[in-house]
Amino acid sequence: MRRLNKKRALNLVKELDAFPKIPESYIETSTSGGTVSIIAFTTIALLSVMEFFVYCDTWMKYDYEVDKDFASKLRINLDITVSMKCHYIGADVLDLAETMVAASEGLKYEPTVFELSSRQRVWQRTLQTIRKKVQEEHSLQDLLFKSAFKGSPTVLPPRAIPHPRGHAHMAALISHDVYNFSHRIDHYSFGEPIPGLINPLDGTEKIAIDHNQMFQYFITIVPTKLNTYKFSADTHQYSVTERERVINHATGSHGVSGIFIKYDISSLMVTVTEQHMPLGQFLVRLCGIVGGIFSTTGMLHGFVGFFVDIICCRFRLGAYKPKSVPTLDGHMNNHSLPILDDVEH
Repeated sequence: MRRLNKKRALNLVKELDAFPKIPESYIETSTSGGTVSIIAFTTIALLSVMEFFVYCDTWMKYDYEVDKDFASKLRINLDITVSMKCHYIGADVLDLAETMVAASEGLKYEPTVFELSSRQRVWQRTLQTIRKKVQEEHSLQDLLFKSAFKGSPTVLPPRAIPHPRGHAHMAALISHDVYNFSHRIDHYSFGEPIPGLINPLDGTEKIAIDHNQMFQYFITIVPTKLNTYKFSADTHQYSVTERERVINHATGSHGVSGIFIKYDISSLMVTVTEQHMPLGQFLVRLCGIVGGIFSTTGMLHGFVGFFVDIICCRFRLGAYKPKSVPTLDGHMNNHSLPILDDVEH
């Protein structure tokens, strides 16, 4: 009884088979079919490898929300070289109400040479080229986000000054005759410093053409939360516009010579998250590649074979001629003779 039930169950399973097996004697192989099969398998292998690389890669997703943090202070990382002696320069930070919130004592001054060596000049030009490419090709910024923590710092160790929004300026405290506000910004960022990231002002160099000259930078800061598979950080991105002019009261160009950095913080916050293709989606795409290539190549092979058969059939009909047979008088005749069976007279 158990054997009978088992046999019935197997027969029921066989009846549900949606993939009937075709005997080998019913299958006809051909050279064209083999060629198409080789092309199909090669294409499937190449596309599968490419899809695997896509699966291994990640991309950055950008989400926007209102920044609700009003209590924290903004950290500024500044590394700037001015073409004047340290004791000739003063710096202060003012808020929007022109109230001083930080003085020059918050900065660390280091004597240095403004002119760069040949090696440093190559480094600066390389940094400027990369910064320009990042501004033109925004996809490079995603690459920097994913690989920044693996790289080394692009500048000297940062010097930070925590203070709220407002503006900072650097001005000389001496006679106008020795003013020289030629400067180079090696690094300028906000929030937590991230090694390897290129900021819009990194590598900027300005040469003053007059002793009494003003340089202005207008910055819009966007708070950014960066979440990758290897690191998370609260940092800030920013955009900048520049302006410079010579101060000449006689011509109506009023103001104070110096380097002014005015900034404002955006009310929106950006969350940048690194994402990866799910395994299920990868398997579905892989199955689609295999099935699609087989179906497409099969249909193309069928259509090509159909048209080849039609063309070859027409050529054969046009080239057909009846055979010539000899007549009783020894001459050739194009008429065909009927074939008669032996009959009794």
